[in-house]
Amino acid sequence: MKKTVLVKMKENQKGRVLEITGGYSIQNKFMSMGIYPGREITKLSHFALKGPVTIKTGRSVLALGHGMAAKIILEVE
Repeated sequence: MKKTVLVKMKENQKGRVLEITGGYSIQNKFMSMGIYPGREITKLSHFALKGPVTIKTGRSVLALGHGMAAKIILEVE
């Protein structure tokens, strides 16, 4: 298993959230979207030049800004 940041994952790669860096408010925002430590997410796409990152968590598909996606640390195979 390897640790990486969400923005560095490849498309259609799965990972389990290990940690969310940042303060209480950003962690609450992620929690309300269903992103929390232990949750499995799949990166669907990433637009070039620091564009949004599209992910799937559970049955939801979300688009995160590049800065927010950079705060999610995952464990990938």
